[in-house]
Amino acid sequence: MCRNIKTLFNFDPPATEDEIQAASLQFVRKLSGFNKPSKENEAAFHRAVEEVAAVARNLLDELVTKAGPRNREVEMERARARSAKRFGAEDRT
Repeated sequence: MCRNIKTLFNFDPPATEDEIQAASLQFVRKLSGFNKPSKENEAAFHRAVEEVAAVARNLLDELVTKAGPRNREVEMERARARSAKRFGAEDRT
């Protein structure tokens, strides 16, 4: 669906409000088709982002797992490796 939305569950440290807000914004952008809404749609767009963020926070707070928390650095390295395999090795450092 939305490749820019990252998994936020089961990380140590837990997802931040900024991460949840960014994922919510991406989700509403995808659903609405707007990167930036018109003035007429701005209030509804921002309200939707806030509501999605609240629901996402509730979901993350209620989910349970027996698996240990994931490490952000390890997951980022895995994502880089997948990207290099998919698009070709490119040094971005």
